[in-house]
Amino acid sequence: MLKSYIAFDIETTGLDPLENEIIEIGALKVRDGRVAERFMEFIRPISPISPMITGLTGITNEMVTDARGRSQVVSDFLDFCGDDILIGHNVIFDYSFVKCSAVQDRLSFEKMGIDTLKIAKKVHADMQSKSLGSLCSHYHIENKSAHRAYHDALATAKLYQTLAHYFEKDDPKLFKPVQLTYKVKKPQPATPKQISFLSSLIQKRGVKMEWDPENLTRSEASRMIDNLLKG
Repeated sequence: MLKSYIAFDIETTGLDPLENEIIEIGALKVRDGRVAERFMEFIRPISPISPMITGLTGITNEMVTDARGRSQVVSDFLDFCGDDILIGHNVIFDYSFVKCSAVQDRLSFEKMGIDTLKIAKKVHADMQSKSLGSLCSHYHIENKSAHRAYHDALATAKLYQTLAHYFEKDDPKLFKPVQLTYKVKKPQPATPKQISFLSSLIQKRGVKMEWDPENLTRSEASRMIDNLLKG
């Protein structure tokens, strides 16, 4: 069982790391089996959080109003991670979002990781659901705020330790860290037509909005235009 690692989890506005945004990162740095440091921070998204995501996570638009932007928070999170091995439940999902953000800011995020979902699929093949909630329920692991990043990260760390306790001796290879790989598709830059239309919309609506026309992607521009037209 690893004694030093980082367990982490993110909350997002959707499932696509190129189309959707991170709204919360939660992580704990474990040293000698104990929590040594914590990372908990909201991220202010470009687009409003939908009622569906608020219903799932409990995170409202008001909660992220004064949060820092993606670049600052993710940069600090990369520093927090250092050279540690990452542990997550379906870790490649969380990794893909952070990786896309890092690439966007020309930062490196190459990590080794352990996936508790992958372990559960092997050792609990008979269980109907291998979700974090189902596994925590199975092992009586308390998670006071499911679908909030830090609490899910803490539950994942406890799940990893539990699974390692029961199964690592019989299948040590399953518990070895592997290189996390996610190929980031290059986002298309916003078109001149989008930038012109967005600029005129912002002016007409008298909205204060942070945006950088030179670095704006096509999908980001579409989301911003849609939100302004809805408003």
